[in-house]
Amino acid sequence: MTTHHKHRVSLGDLRSQRWFASEDIRGFAHRQRTQQMGLRREEFMGKPVIGILNTWSDASPCHAHLRDRAEAVKRGVWQAGGYPIELPALSVGEVMVKPTTMLYRNFLAMEAEELLRSHPIDGCVMLGGCDKSTPGLLMGAISMNIPAIYCPAGPMSNGRWRGQITGAGTHTKRYWNELQTGAISKDDWIDLESRMTRTNGTCNTMGTATTMTSIADAMGLCLTGASSIPASDSGHPRMASACGERAVAMVWEDLKPSDILSAASIRNALVTYMALGGSTNAAIHLIAMARRAGLSLTLDDMNAMAEKIPVLVNLFPSGSYLMEDFYFAGGLPALLRKLGDHLDGSAMTVEGRCLGEAISGSECYDDNIIRDLNNPVVPLEAGRTLVLLRGNLAPDGAIMKTSAADPQKLQHRGPALVFDSPAEMAAQINDPDLDITRDTVLVLRNSGPVGGPGMPEWGNLPIPNKLLKQGVTDLVRISDGRMSGTHYGTCVLHVSPESAVGGPLALLQTGDTVILDAHAGRLDVDLPMQELERRRQGWSRPVSPYTRSFTALYQRHVSQAHEGCDFDFLEGTDPVPEPSIY
Repeated sequence: MTTHHKHRVSLGDLRSQRWFASEDIRGFAHRQRTQQMGLRREEFMGKPVIGILNTWSDASPCHAHLRDRAEAVKRGVWQAGGYPIELPALSVGEVMVKPTTMLYRNFLAMEAEELLRSHPIDGCVMLGGCDKSTPGLLMGAISMNIPAIYCPAGPMSNGRWRGQITGAGTHTKRYWNELQTGAISKDDWIDLESRMTRTNGTCNTMGTATTMTSIADAMGLCLTGASSIPASDSGHPRMASACGERAVAMVWEDLKPSDILSAASIRNALVTYMALGGSTNAAIHLIAMARRAGLSLTLDDMNAMAEKIPVLVNLFPSGSYLMEDFYFAGGLPALLRKLGDHLDGSAMTVEGRCLGEAISGSECYDDNIIRDLNNPVVPLEAGRTLVLLRGNLAPDGAIMKTSAADPQKLQHRGPALVFDSPAEMAAQINDPDLDITRDTVLVLRNSGPVGGPGMPEWGNLPIPNKLLKQGVTDLVRISDGRMSGTHYGTCVLHVSPESAVGGPLALLQTGDTVILDAHAGRLDVDLPMQELERRRQGWSRPVSPYTRSFTALYQRHVSQAHEGCDFDFLEGTDPVPEPSIY
């Protein structure tokens, strides 16, 4: 088994000593102002300083309990002989932030890195969980490269409504469609509104939040199994306290993200991602995180892994259970143990021991929820977590989650119905005279990283009411945007390059024949190259209304979906100098 063997650092090696140990007037001011907050000198002098980056917000139900969890982290830090400093960070709550939290993932990554760099911090605990908070915080920590441990917010408790299990997001969409057809009433809908999401915490389906925290766990960036603990469980604050305690030890051990992240940990992330039946959004975030660490990862790597590892976790939207069930079945450690030799057990974790050792005692308590490799939730031939598509509509790639799609539509040929914006789509989609059939391919463009801006989750395009009433519950849908990890359907996503920068989707016209062959990994329009080139001559790039603000910076510097949607000036491992103190 691999163990972290770096020498124990001395007090003089700590970053915070530049602030607190100096005998000049600046050092006096730092010590003086810390005591101004009621602390005694001996409570902070000579101790590792642990930053607690807290994404708590009144606008983020996923993180509503993190104010209390920060106190638990502090308890662990004090217990281990450290000095905790809590710093607020952007919450990026998925529900309230518009047009999309993806617009602000890189903002949070920048903020996290600069909060850590500009303060007297030796190590950190990051509190997050809602979709973009996990990659945002981790990208910042990877770039800063000081000892860091992720404390996931945890999933909300199971939802129930009139005796039926209800999962956040997945069943919202399902019941919305039933409301449109009259299967449930407006009063039913209002009743459901107050009963589906019962506690604080992230979505309880295998959406983006639970996918990303589980992946972070598998990569060794959390205490092993932390990602599965429900937010409302008494084990959650105990885990938070343990994070604080462990962060102090990591400082003395000098155990940094660069010691944990490796080709092995990236492989483990991919294996776990596929076995989870995880969110398509993880494809973007994993590439961005890998690039921050200077590691190679492409959509082709993901596709190759998806061809080998079937969906083993029986959770919505690919399965039939929720995260609380997963936790009681053994949680992520049980899944990792079942994956066996597909994982690299030598990969390091924040615990200072290898992953194989960390999961060695794990057990599964329900083989229907956490399946064996020979009994997957969805056999590989029937559907996968990720399928990579290329063709004349997606030269750099597009992806699908075929495990949550209609198998009958994975090979499809039909006429395109193209919308240039969600507003145009909303205005027309339920027009009774709309020329649309079950064979139509719905297309939404200008929803990518630049065009959105921020690549909103508009990819799960609505089924027109008139088709819902005919019993049609799925259509082939294509966009350069994203889709909530809690949703399902035959949705082609992340088409790259996006239409706003001149990708072929910009040249598509209503009535063109679109050909999808997920089995062959193809997405094409049935047109000769000469016709596409003719149309390109008449295309001009849309003029952005953003001439200032963060959004303007975002549009100028964001990369495309297949590259991770990071900023070009943030990728890589080039060191940034420590701040000057005079």
